[in-house]
Amino acid sequence: MRRLVKTQEGWQVTDGESVGALPPGTTLGSLLALSADAFAEALAVELAPGELGELRAPVDDDTEVWAAGVTYEVSREARMEESGDADVYARVYEAERPELFFKSVGRRVRGPGEPIGVREDSTWDVPEPELALVCNANGEIVGYTIVNDVSSRSIEGENPLYLPQAKMYRGSCAAGPWIVPAAAIEDPYALGITVMIHHAGELRWAGETTTARLHRRLADLVSWLYRGDVFPRGAVLATGTSAVPGPDVSLGADDEVTIVIEGIGTLRNPVRRGRSA
Repeated sequence: MRRLVKTQEGWQVTDGESVGALPPGTTLGSLLALSADAFAEALAVELAPGELGELRAPVDDDTEVWAAGVTYEVSREARMEESGDADVYARVYEAERPELFFKSVGRRVRGPGEPIGVREDSTWDVPEPELALVCNANGEIVGYTIVNDVSSRSIEGENPLYLPQAKMYRGSCAAGPWIVPAAAIEDPYALGITVMIHHAGELRWAGETTTARLHRRLADLVSWLYRGDVFPRGAVLATGTSAVPGPDVSLGADDEVTIVIEGIGTLRNPVRRGRSA
């Protein structure tokens, strides 16, 4: 299976054993400006035995990363439990229009092994492992990756209007380890998702879920995102999660979060507290 990767050398394609470089000047934006068929053709470069360099987040500096919320029943219940305004989460779960919010610009996204962050003014912080859709300018899903939608549940729970502060801050978004072409995933609604939090090598918490529990259709989420704007260089859309720790677990400094999505890969990041992330 071919994967689109970003390293310090630039954008490359690998099948796990061999590597091929995309033409100089290639960006994710230039690839996502192509049709779905042309995108697949662009990844059909000649491969040769070789090793990948250090992986970066599979985005450009100007890539827009968006996210959907309350797309799983467990997520709905958790948001209702944490919030003093629980009704808004119950209503958006059943509504035709999904919750969509801007998560990060590409230059702020952390890649494999890079530190993610939790806010100093938050008391309950969690990872949110999510299947993310890589969409071209036409709104077609051309690939998949992993996004960790790191969130402050205490800040969002205090008031839903605090969502931007709970979701968008330094170190709150990680992505990777690469992009898997859409054609390589037979059924995106049958992917197991595992998340683990370790501290000093000891497992603090682990959770499992599956995209089979997703309440909404992937193409529908994309259509709502593209309904109100244009993305000439494509976009990445995280699809929500139902594997979230309860109130007895909160991310802390020097924890490590590992997310595994079946068929996609593994994203691992250490945790830092405050803007030092």
